[in-house]
Amino acid sequence: FLAAADGLGSIAIDTTQLNMSVTDPTAWATAMNNLGMVPVGLAGQQLVTDSICVPGFDPSLSMMTGITPINPMIPGMGLVPPPPPTDVPVVKEIIHCKSCTLFPPNPNLPPPSTRERPPGCKTVFVGGLPENATEEIIQEVFEQCGDITAIRKSKKNFCHIRFAEEFMVDKAIYLSGYRMRLGSSTDKKDSGRLHVDFAQARDDFYEWECKQRMLAREERHRRKMEEDRLRPPSPPAIMHYSEHEAALLAEKLKDDSKFSEAITVLLTWIERGEVNRRSANQFYSMVQSANSHVRRLMNEKAAHEQEMEQAKESFKNALTGILTQFEQIVAVFNASTRQKAWDHFSKAQRKNIDIWRKHSEELRNAHSEQLMGIRREEEMEMSDDDSGDNPSKKLRVDDSALAAQAYALKEENDSLRWQLDAYRNEVELLKQEKGQLFRTEESLTKDQQLQFLQQTMQGMQQQLLSIQEELNNKKSELEQAKEEQTHTQAMLKVLQEQLKNAKELAEINGHDESQANEINVLTVALVNQDREKNSEKRSPGLKSEKEALLIGIISTFLHVHPFGANIEYLWSYMQQLDSRISANEIEMLLMRLPRMFKQEFTGVGATLEKRWKFCAFEGIKTI
Repeated sequence: FLAAADGLGSIAIDTTQLNMSVTDPTAWATAMNNLGMVPVGLAGQQLVTDSICVPGFDPSLSMMTGITPINPMIPGMGLVPPPPPTDVPVVKEIIHCKSCTLFPPNPNLPPPSTRERPPGCKTVFVGGLPENATEEIIQEVFEQCGDITAIRKSKKNFCHIRFAEEFMVDKAIYLSGYRMRLGSSTDKKDSGRLHVDFAQARDDFYEWECKQRMLAREERHRRKMEEDRLRPPSPPAIMHYSEHEAALLAEKLKDDSKFSEAITVLLTWIERGEVNRRSANQFYSMVQSANSHVRRLMNEKAAHEQEMEQAKESFKNALTGILTQFEQIVAVFNASTRQKAWDHFSKAQRKNIDIWRKHSEELRNAHSEQLMGIRREEEMEMSDDDSGDNPSKKLRVDDSALAAQAYALKEENDSLRWQLDAYRNEVELLKQEKGQLFRTEESLTKDQQLQFLQQTMQGMQQQLLSIQEELNNKKSELEQAKEEQTHTQAMLKVLQEQLKNAKELAEINGHDESQANEINVLTVALVNQDREKNSEKRSPGLKSEKEALLIGIISTFLHVHPFGANIEYLWSYMQQLDSRISANEIEMLLMRLPRMFKQEFTGVGATLEKRWKFCAFEGIKTI
C-alpha cells in the first residue's frame, strides 16, 4: 500500500514548467475574480503546456491504435510530477481536464478537515459539485486518481466514488478544496468548491474484514509451522525384544557413541519384564557391558577435574594480577591525598579523588577476600591430602607466592580487626539498651499476663453461673410441664367419662339441653377445684413485671365480661397492645393462677365452647 501510493502531493505540477506561478498574489486574485477566463501569462498564451495538462488524453486510445495506455497518475508522466521532498511545502496548481478546470485553494488557508479514516476505506464522499456536473465529468476528474468501480451521484450536488484500491483514496483526498468550473461558463450552476472526505461503506468494511481474516489465518499457519519446526523430535520407538535385537544391542553397549541410546533400550526391556530363564544369560552379559563403562566415566571425570584445576589456577593468577594493579591504583590515590599534593587540587577535584579512592579500596578489598577464599579452599584440600599421605612429605612453595600470601594475610588481619572493633561497639550498645529495657518489658509483660488471666477467670466464672442458672430453670420447667401433662390427661379422661354419662342420662330420662349445660358447668367446677388444689401445691410466683402487667389487663377485661370470654377473643384484644404475644402464652399464664381465673365449658357436642372467667373476688370471699 505504501509503495503503491504516490503521496498526497502526487497531483501537484512542477512549478519549473509554468510560465507564471499561481502563488503570485496578482495572478491569484485575477484567476479567482474572473472565473470565466482561462488563466494566462501573456496574451493568448496558455498557462500550462500541453505536455503537462494532456487535455486530449483518451483512455480508449490504446484500443484503436494498439499503443500501451499511459496512466496520468504515474509520477513523471502526464499530470503527476515526481513526489516533492517531504521537507518542501506542497504547492497546488491549476488542473485542466477535457470538460472542466480545477482551481487550487488559497495556499494561505488551512488544509481542509477530514473525518477519521475507516478501516479498509476505498470510498470517498465528494461534496460541493456544480449543479450541472454529470457522472461523466466526475469520472473524468477522479479517474486520474485510479480505477473507479462505482459512482453513486445524488441530486443534491454530492456523490460517492468507490475506487479499486485504498491508496487511490489518498489521491482523491488531495483534490479537496479545489474550485471546479465546467468549460468556460461563469454561471453559478457550473462552478463549485469540492470537498472530498473519507466515506464509510459496508462493502469496504467487509472486504477489509475478509483481508484481516486471511492475514490472521496466514499468521496462525506461520506460527504453527514455526512451532512445528522448533518442537523437539519425538523419542524413537523402542523395539520389542528378540534374540537378534539383543545381539545388536550388546554391540551398541560396547560403543561409546551409542551407549546412551542402547542403555535406554536395555532399561525399557527390563522394566517390561523381558527377563526370564531363557534370556537371563543374555541380559546378564548386557548388564556386564554396561558396568564396564563405569571405568570410562571415572576417567572422563578425572580429566574434567584436571581441566577445572587448571582453570582455577589460571583464574587465581589473573586475580592476583588484578589485585596488584588495584594496590597500585590505591597507592596513587593515597599519594594524591597527602598534604604536598592535596593543597593544589580544587574542591571539586578533591571530592572526585576521594570518591574514586573509596571505590577503589572497596573493589580491592572484595577481590582480596575472593583470593583469600580460594587460597583457604586450597589449604583445606592440601591438609586433607597431608592427612592421607606420610607426614615426611613437604610442599615446595615459591618465594613470590609466600610473599603474596603474607601480604594478603596482613590485609585480611587488618580488615578482621576493624570488623571486630565494630562488633564490640555494637555489642556494648545492645547490652546497654537491653539492660534498660529488660526490666520495664519484663514487668509490663507480667502485669499484662496477670490482667489477662484475671479477666479470663472472671469471664469463665460468669459463664459457669449463667449456665447453672439456665440448667436449674430448664429442670423446673421440665418438671412443671410433666405435671401439667399428667394433670391434663387425667382431666381429659374425667371429662370424657362425665360427658358420656351425661349423654346416656339425657337419652334415658329425656332431659332438655339446659340440664345438660348445668351438668357441664358442675363438671368444669369440679375440675377447676381439683386444679386449684394442685396449683396451690406448685403455685409459682410471677417471673417478670411484664407478666404482672398482663395479669392486670386480663383481669380488667374479664371483669367487664361476667359471662367469660374464650381464649381467641382475649388474644385478639391483647394483640392490639402487644403484637408479639401469642394465645399459648396467655393460656399458660391463666392456668398458672387458678385462684384468679377459672375455665368453664358451655354447650354440648359441636357447640362445646371453653371460656375463661375472673374469679378472684370469689376466692377472697371463701377465705
